Amino acid sequence: MRRTSIAILATACLALAACSASGDSDDKPKAPASSATSSAPTLSAAEARQACVEAWAETIASRPDDFNAETDEDVEPSACKGLPEGDYTDMYFEGLQQANKQGREDLQACIDDPASCPTP
Repeated sequence: MRRTSIAILATACLALAACSASGDSDDKPKAPASSATSSAPTLSAAEARQACVEAWAETIASRPDDFNAETDEDVEPSACKGLPEGDYTDMYFEGLQQANKQGREDLQACIDDPASCPTP
């Protein structure tokens, strides 16, 4: 439960930090290199975009317990490489929302049935 709580808190901090950042910045968040999802050239634009969003969600959800949104950076998932720059931030934040939603669902499941909680 501690890990889930920390993950939720970390993503909330990241979201708050991102909201306070200047909108004119060209800085991109990046995701861990462990992301295995990749977009193949045969994917449609919508499929490639969704693969990128899912890769961001996986990347964000798999951050280490000691991840600090103030100082640590994510590495861009390979599924997002080569996609249009204009959608980059939207795809990142959709992935963040997806990871947060899953974290809330996991936490609720743990609250409803403590036996389903991960062991520390």
